[in-house]
Amino acid sequence: MPDGRSALDRQGVLDGYARARRTFHALLDDATPSDLARPTGGTRWTNHQLLWHMLFGYLVTRVLLVLVRGFGRLPRGASKAFARVLDAGTRPFDVINYLGPCGAVKVFGPRRMGTAFDRITGSLARRLAKESERDLARGMHYPVRWDPFFKDFMTLADLYRYPTRHFDFHRRQLTLGERG
Repeated sequence: MPDGRSALDRQGVLDGYARARRTFHALLDDATPSDLARPTGGTRWTNHQLLWHMLFGYLVTRVLLVLVRGFGRLPRGASKAFARVLDAGTRPFDVINYLGPCGAVKVFGPRRMGTAFDRITGSLARRLAKESERDLARGMHYPVRWDPFFKDFMTLADLYRYPTRHFDFHRRQLTLGERG
């Protein structure tokens, strides 16, 4: 594969989506309203807001897949320039990234979030099943200041792995189930 990248373990990615889906539903099912309103560890969000952000990692992946399909066919310099522009806008991005979940939880309660999680992970799984090895090797540059899981250059295969890594990282910041 280009850049010495190994082939994507499709079943491993699908297993990760299934595990995250089970975990997400368990977290939502077990959370009381006071649990959801509790601050998280290491973020300014509540548990409810961070759960939305964890869902959003899967939602944004769908958009990123579209970008890779376009930029992956262009010279690498095009996506490198695009990534630099996005990196320059990190401060406004950080504000929007913070405020988005604050507003989203006013519309998306736990049940609706669970349904959305099922839909998006199912959609990503169906898309992954249709990807060719050639397409999975396409990639583009990313704004590395936007997310600790963005690398300078990521392939479509890397993107399919991204949302579960993002999910697992933020799962450790939840304070659900802690009393007092």
